[in-house]
Amino acid sequence: MAHGAHRSPLLPPRPDLGLARDCEVCLGWGTVITRDGDHELCHACQALPGDDEDAVRQG
Repeated sequence: MAHGAHRSPLLPPRPDLGLARDCEVCLGWGTVITRDGDHELCHACQALPGDDEDAVRQG
């Protein structure tokens, strides 16, 4: 049985689709879904260059 997305007061993150275009992790979407069902920016293509690897681009 299929279930719809849960309503959230938080908007999903806004990825840079130019960076996500050829990403194999997020398949070009720029976001990934966690096990908890939350949207997060893809750590493979949305990371800021030269920064800490845990830092991600804020849209």
